[in-house]
Amino acid sequence: MSSVAQIELIGVRKVFGSEFGGDLRNRVVAVDHADLAIADGELFAILGPSGSGKTTLLRMIAGFEQPTAGTIKLGGRDVTALPPARRDTNTVFQQYALFPHMTVAQNVEYGLRVRGVGKPERRQRAAEALEMVRLTGQAGRKPAELSGGQQQRVALARALVGRPRVLLLDEPLGALDLKLREQMQVELKAIQREVGITFVIVTHDQDEALTLCDRLVVLNEGRIEQLGPAREVYENPANRFVADFVGTSNVLDGDSAHAVLGRRGTFAIRPERVAVLEPDAPVPAGQHSVRAEVAEVVYAGPVTRVAATVTGVGTLAAPPRLTATLLSAEASTALTHGAPVVLAWPDSAVRDLTEQSNDLEEES
Repeated sequence: MSSVAQIELIGVRKVFGSEFGGDLRNRVVAVDHADLAIADGELFAILGPSGSGKTTLLRMIAGFEQPTAGTIKLGGRDVTALPPARRDTNTVFQQYALFPHMTVAQNVEYGLRVRGVGKPERRQRAAEALEMVRLTGQAGRKPAELSGGQQQRVALARALVGRPRVLLLDEPLGALDLKLREQMQVELKAIQREVGITFVIVTHDQDEALTLCDRLVVLNEGRIEQLGPAREVYENPANRFVADFVGTSNVLDGDSAHAVLGRRGTFAIRPERVAVLEPDAPVPAGQHSVRAEVAEVVYAGPVTRVAATVTGVGTLAAPPRLTATLLSAEASTALTHGAPVVLAWPDSAVRDLTEQSNDLEEES
């Protein structure tokens, strides 16, 4: 992966409705002053809940939406005002929009045919694209004869056959069932590594973003909340929103934080960092611990999630509840509703979000 930026967004803003004047109730700020650089050859994810602006951001990169303000560059060239056809990008949407009356090969060739590429060349390039997505033997079949995963790969081949410098994917795996989606995540990563072009994937699925991408950006209400490598965003969330949205966190603040941690502020602890011990078991040196009572035990195959209510915290109206994620093979059969336990975690597991949370409150 090159360190040179393939995509640059500089102060990009998108407002639906009147930016100035008019009925402000009809104004929606979909993207709010986004600054972003995506490297050549990077697999990058745009992550956020519904309505966060992620698809709008992707559509502006593709040229399907014009920004209200700001600059978009591709390969160092200002393309802000250029239509999609004049940008070196291709887009794969959640609905693959394959032509049902055409064969797989004809679907893949279609864009080249529209551009006037001769038959011998487009057939060769279509064959190469189908080989890339491991569909060589399906060239003569119709889309209806393919599985959902195979249709998704045909859509990928059709996008890749034009040899774009940037491939944009809008919720590309959203229509697939869980097992097939997990398989296609591995396929997508392998294909991206093989072709070496920049992939930008929009998703609301945190696991998908963490599994696929080199880096990701987290959007909320049109604003960038955090940008960085997947591991960094997960292990060091920038604020409470990221801690809550990317994965699962035990977030403690106010009286709850004081009761559990002995200090006030806003803090996050990932459930997999919390150990569940027998009441009389020794607590490892250097770890913080609290006594608790099991409230829920959820078996989820390879892992078991244990929710426990902290005890001995005085007169708090709502005693804090913490969740721990354990390997099912290591979870004790004594973990049943109402059982006393000790929850323990190292100091390094506690992420202090106090200043960031205060900043968000001041902005709102």
